[in-house]
Formats: sequence, structure tokens, C-alpha cells
Amino acid sequence: MALKHFLNTQDWSRADLDALLTQAALFKRNKLGNELKGKSVALVFFNPSMRTRTSFELGTFQLGGHAVVLQPGKDAWPIEFDLGAVMDGEAEEHIAEVAQVLGRYADIVAVRAFPKFVDWAIDRQDRVLKSFARYCPVPVINMETITHPCQELAHIMALQEHFGSSDLRGKKYVLTWTYHPKPLNTAVANSALTIATRMGMDVTLLCPTPEYILDERYMGWARDNVDESGGSIQVSHDIDSAYANADVVYAKSWGALPYFGNWDREKPIREQYRHFIVDQAKMALTNNGVFSHCLPLRRNVKATDAVMDSPQCIAIDEAENRLHVQKAIMAALVAQGATTRDPGPGTRDR
Repeated sequence: MALKHFLNTQDWSRADLDALLTQAALFKRNKLGNELKGKSVALVFFNPSMRTRTSFELGTFQLGGHAVVLQPGKDAWPIEFDLGAVMDGEAEEHIAEVAQVLGRYADIVAVRAFPKFVDWAIDRQDRVLKSFARYCPVPVINMETITHPCQELAHIMALQEHFGSSDLRGKKYVLTWTYHPKPLNTAVANSALTIATRMGMDVTLLCPTPEYILDERYMGWARDNVDESGGSIQVSHDIDSAYANADVVYAKSWGALPYFGNWDREKPIREQYRHFIVDQAKMALTNNGVFSHCLPLRRNVKATDAVMDSPQCIAIDEAENRLHVQKAIMAALVAQGATTRDPGPGTRDR
């Protein structure tokens, strides 16, 4: 049996995802367990975090394990990722050694590494995460890179709780772009599109112009998911028709890929679309729809106070569920046991 990582939900079967959600619900009812007793988790953060770090650290503790937090370039050595690099710059060690050593110490390695916002052709390769997965002899978890699969499961769990059913087919789901004063990662949008179509919902990607349509990889995943799970996928640039009769509104800001790494060109374009903010007037168009966001959220920029404080907002439920789904993910990966422990890249072609 090959070593199984948690890099994207698209890599996991629908049955496996449903099993994770079922286990997460059990953990929500019974917080403490022994699934990670005597186990350790290395949490590698290349970028800041609040919910992700807290939920992974506490989740590991609640299941009897121990988490170690590392921040390369701060409290750990800077890391080189290029093969063949002449390491005479800032980086002190190579990922080939880092991942193997962490895999000798820990039972799971989790990684958070945002794009560099210079060249999407490079960032879309997800090189940091894939390098850890390539060299690490233990399971690797994606804590957000260019996708955010842990957020996906927390989001779906919150929706299932709200609607009182694990079956979300037939629900109209609006993934709406919102204004933000900075160019942001497309990770959560990529993931929301992926998981909503995976669950068979009727998904509308609402964005100001075609320039804000997501990378074709994720649009392709969405179309594949529709073929497999039912539902539908469409792109809209019209606010009123997109919101009309929606059951779910999920908001996120992201940068336009044609201007990736060129903020000076994108900024005047996005300034025209501040009206994409989620407000009561838009939510009134929905089918008493539920609203959520991955957090952090800039109030009265992405969504108004009235929307955030309404009974229809489940963003806090979603944030809480990060703890439970991540415990389910870690428990499932550890349960693979010693039989799947990879000996490392020495047996592989580098």
C-alpha cells in the first residue's frame, strides 16, 4: 500500500471524504481520544496563521499526541527547494534533507506555504508542498498552499450541520469574489469550487470579469466533479441573477491571474468592484441562504456587519470545524500504520 498524503481532496475518493466527515462529527461530540497517543506532528509554517496553527496544535494534543511548530527562516533554517542549486545564498539546507529528517522524527508533517505572487506559472506547481510529499517518509498534510483542503472539509461539515443532512445535492451554491485592498491567494476559492462540485451542488462562480475566473486546473476539476457527482457549474458576472434563490453564499477575495505578480495593473481594476461586498440586500435575493467565509474577514469590506452578525452566518461554525476535521485527517493518516511508512527518496528517482 502506497503512502497516503492529504494534499488535495481531489486525491481522495468520495467515500473516504465522507468517512472523514463522519469521524469529524464524532470528534465534535467527543473531544478527547487516543488516536495520536505517542505520536508527533511537525507543523511547518512558511506563512502566518491563527486558526490553522491553533486547531492543529490543540487537535494533536486532544488526541494524545504532541505537535512541534517550525517557521523556516525564523526559528528554523531557511530551506532551498531547487535541485542542482548552488546554495551560496540565504538557504542553509535543502528540502531533500529537511523532509527526510522531519519524517524520521515525526509521524505526520503538515505544511503551510503561500504563493510568492511573482509568477503564477511557477506558483501553480505547488513546489513546496510537493517537495515535502516527495521526500518525506511519513504522511504530509496541506495546511494551505494553492489549495486549502482542510478548510474544504470544515466548510462542508458546517453546511451539512446547517441543512441537517450529509446530502447537499441540488443546493444552489454561490462562490462570490469580493473586494480586498490586497491581491490574495486563490487557494480557498480553488478549494470551495472543488468541494462544492464534489458534493453535487449547483455551483455558480460569481466574479467581476473573466479575468477573475480561476485557474483551468480547478475549473477542470469542477467539471469532472459535475460529471461524477451531478450538479452543475457556471460562471456569472451578474450579481442579482447569481444570488437569486441561492442556498449558500461563500465569499472570498482572490487576485486576477492575468495580473498575478503585477499588482499595480490589477489594483485600479478591482477598485471598480467594491460593490461585490456581501450585504443584506444581496442576501435578501437568496432562498434564505446561509453565508460563510473561511476567515479572517475584513468587515464592511468583504461582508457587512449585518451579514456577519446574522443568524444565517455560519463562519464561526466553519472555523470550529477545522479542529474536528483535522483531527479526523490526522487519525486516518496515522492509522495507515507502519506498513505504509515510506523508506524515503533513496528508493526513488530524484
